[in-house]
Amino acid sequence: MTDTPQILLAHHLKALKLPTFLREYDKVARLCAAEGADHPRYLMRLAEMEMIDRERRMVERRIKAAKFPTVKSLDSFDFLALPSLNKMAVLELARSEYVGRRENIIAVGNSGTGKTHIALGLGLAACQKGLSVGFTTAAALVHELLEARDEKRLLRLQRQLASYKLLIIDELGYVPLSPTGAEVLFEVFSQRYERGSTIVTSNLPFDEWTSVFGSERLTGALLDRLTHHVSILEMNGDSYRLAQSKSRSRPAKPKPPPEPDTQK
Repeated sequence: MTDTPQILLAHHLKALKLPTFLREYDKVARLCAAEGADHPRYLMRLAEMEMIDRERRMVERRIKAAKFPTVKSLDSFDFLALPSLNKMAVLELARSEYVGRRENIIAVGNSGTGKTHIALGLGLAACQKGLSVGFTTAAALVHELLEARDEKRLLRLQRQLASYKLLIIDELGYVPLSPTGAEVLFEVFSQRYERGSTIVTSNLPFDEWTSVFGSERLTGALLDRLTHHVSILEMNGDSYRLAQSKSRSRPAKPKPPPEPDTQK
C-alpha cells in the first residue's frame, strides 16, 4: 500500500507526458529538502527541467525531420580560410530572422569552399529557433519530383515542400536538368516565393544558370523570384577540402640536428 502514491504519480506523469518530472522528482525533492527550499521552488526547478528537456527533444525531432546529411554548426566553420566571406553577415543570418521575413539566401562559389557547411549551419540554427527545415540536393529533389509525378502524388509532395519554413536546396548546377526536371524544380521555387525562405548553394555564377535549366526564359523567371528578397554569400576562394587533404598528406618536416655545444 505504501507504494500506491508513487505508482499513481508515475501513471499520471506518463499520461501528462512529463517524463523529466517522472525521472527527476525524487532526486530534486531530496536536494530541495537538504537546502530547505520550499514547495514553489521545488516545483519551479522541476518545471524548468521539463521545459529544457522538452525543447531539446523538439530540436532533435526537427533536425531528424530536416534530413541533413550530417549535422554541422557554424562554430566549426573556418572563416579564416575564406576571407571573402563576411563572417558577421553569416552570424546575423544565424539568428534566422530572415525566415520570418520570407527572404532567401544564395551561397555561390567554386567547389570545396564550404557552401554546404554554411547551409547546414544555418539550417541547424533555424531548427534550434523552432522552425521547420528541409534539406535536399537539387538533383535528388528533381528525381523525387519526377517520381512523384509518375506516381500521381506530385501535389502532395509540392505541398510538403511548400510547408517548410526553410528549404535548403544544395548543389544547384552540378547536374544539368532535363526540360521536365527544370520545370518541376521551377514550380517549387515559384510556390515558395514570398511564402517561405529558401537557401540555395551553387558552384555557378548567375549568368551560367541557363546551362542548368536549358532555357533563358525559365532561368530569368527563377532568378527574378529567388533574388527579389535575398542575401548573397560570395564564397569563391581556394578549396577548403583540398587544403585540408594537402595538410593531412604533407609529411612532417624532420627535426634539425642539435647545434654543437660551444661552451665546453
